[in-house]
Formats: sequence, C-alpha cells, structure tokens
Amino acid sequence: MEKLATPDVTIADLIGDIDPIKAARGGHELSSEFTVHYGLLPRANRGIFAINELPDLAGKIQVGLFNIMQEGDVQIKGYPIRLPLDLAIVFSANPEDYTARGKIITPLKDRIGSEIRTHYPATVDEGIAITAQEAWTSRNGQSSHLPTYIQEVIERIAFAAREDKKIDKRSGVSQRLPISAMENVISNAERRALRNDEKLVVPRVSDVYAALPAITGKLELEYEGEMKGADFVGRELIRAAIAKTYDEYFTGANVQQIVQWFDLGGEIQLSDSVSAVEALENLRGIQGLVDKLGPLGVSQKESPEQQVSAAEFILEGLHAHKRIGRNEERVFKAGEKKLEPVREKSFDKEEPPYRQRRQFN
Repeated sequence: MEKLATPDVTIADLIGDIDPIKAARGGHELSSEFTVHYGLLPRANRGIFAINELPDLAGKIQVGLFNIMQEGDVQIKGYPIRLPLDLAIVFSANPEDYTARGKIITPLKDRIGSEIRTHYPATVDEGIAITAQEAWTSRNGQSSHLPTYIQEVIERIAFAAREDKKIDKRSGVSQRLPISAMENVISNAERRALRNDEKLVVPRVSDVYAALPAITGKLELEYEGEMKGADFVGRELIRAAIAKTYDEYFTGANVQQIVQWFDLGGEIQLSDSVSAVEALENLRGIQGLVDKLGPLGVSQKESPEQQVSAAEFILEGLHAHKRIGRNEERVFKAGEKKLEPVREKSFDKEEPPYRQRRQFN
C-alpha cells in the first residue's frame, strides 16, 4: 500500500480514530474496538506500507508513527486498544530537502532501520537502461526503430545539465528529464510517420529539438540561466549532447568532403515533418554524406527512415562543432568563417624608408 505524504494528512488517515456515530448506532462503548475506524496502516497488516516524500508529513503526524516503529502496535486516542501489526514501512525522501517544506524529525529518523541512498546514473549506459525501463517507448501501432545515438543524445542532455553552471545544483536534474524527453521524441517521430504514411517510425535529432518543452520544464535555472532564457539553455544542452555523441562515433573521421560541399554554396533544409523519401533524395546530393553512415551501423541498404536519421545526425554533429551552419528554419549551410586579424607589414632595417609620392593629373 502506498501513500503520498501531504500537509493535510492526519492521524486518522494513517492510524485511525474513534467513530462516535458507529458507537451510537451499534450501542458500543467508545473504548470498544467495534467503534474504531481503522486507517491505512492497520489495513496494510502483513504487507508493505510506503510513504512517499516523508518530509512533507507534518511533525506531529510523524510523532504518531513512533509507537508503530518502536512497539509494532497501534494505540488510538489513549484507549486500551492494542493491535499488534506485522508490517514493513518504507519511506522515501530527497537526500537534501531543497523545497523547504519540512524535514524528517530526528526521533523518527533514529527508529528507521536502514537508509539506502540513491543518486544519478554514474554512466550514460546506466541512464539509457533506466530510461528504456521507465519510458513509454513500445507503442501499439506502427513498428519503430530507436537508434542508439538518439538514446545517447537524450541521455547526455541530462548529464550536461547536471554540470551546467546556469542550472541550480540544489534542485538537480532528475532522471525524469530523459524519460520525458524520450517519450516526446518518439511521439514527434510517430506524428511525422502518420502524416507521411510511413511504415517505420525512426526518431531524428530534429525530434529532440521538438521535445524542448519536456527538457526546459525539468530545469531550475540560476540567475545567469534566467537572463538567457530556458529555451536558450535547453538548446545549448542539446547541442553539447550532440557534439559529445558525435565524437564517440566520428573522432578522426574525414568529413572534409561534406564540409566543402557547404563551403562551395550548398544548402539543404531538413524539416522535422518532411518525409524520409524526400529528405533522402536531397541528402544524396551532398557529396560523401551517405558514405559516412557506417559508424552508426547504417548502410545504404537500410530503410530511408534510418538513413535520413543517421545523415541528419552527422549534419547536426558538424553544426555542433561549428563546421557548418544552421538557422532556425533548419537550413544547413556553410559555417561562418573567422576572419584572421590583418598584421601590419614590418620593414627590415636594410629597406629604404617609405617615401610618399605625389600624383599629378
């Protein structure tokens, strides 16, 4: 049995109380066990009772749990009613209560048998496993394929957010961020497949950007982040996650041919709603792009949906590393070239001094 601790929870809800109406109707004394209206704890006898967010429970209600934790029985209103309980109580709480709504009182905490501390996933693979377990990815509809690099990008967004100085470290970044983002990414990919009558649902990086509201809603920003805006911070996190994931697959790869195609004036627009067949036809015009899908486990024999997803990831990776440019309309083009500072010419001592010459018309 499970109960969410809220400030309005009473002793009667958890343990029970005397019901005068029941006593009057049955002709019982108030001290009789027949007049008791039992709460959740007695009803969970010989089972497990879980209280979530224990610090939110009022202090005097936490005091009411002492006797159950210490003696293992129930006492109600001082009447001689003792009900031995065979019960395991499990509490959950944040390691550090950052909401300032309450705390676990010391006497009750002293009676808790064991304390297990959990933390964020230590590795990206652990995070992917948790997200895959909790997220709603198996849809009753079209068949789908979730690329590994998309999973890594989504997971690395949370890792990047936990290290970003613009995000409040006290509130943290829970695993709910990649779980919610994953569900939104698949939903956007599913919408595109239904719109274009595609048989296979394959998420793209553009779907990750479409899931931005699921990311910004899980972040508490510091002052610097508030000044820049949640959307700006969210896009920076996605871009950092793409760059790191791209490096895992294409470190040392020669992509100069792709970059050169854009430097020579090539442009391509990849909307998150364009069909895979149309997008693949345009992507094949980029020299050397389709040939670089191998490290992602995608060949030219795969479905158009998979090829487009992999090709777009490469372009987004190059954009994340500022090798190529992209605007808000998702038009990929040449990146901005840095202008080298002009150095003044130095004269050797042996050179004759510069003389100004007059020109006559």
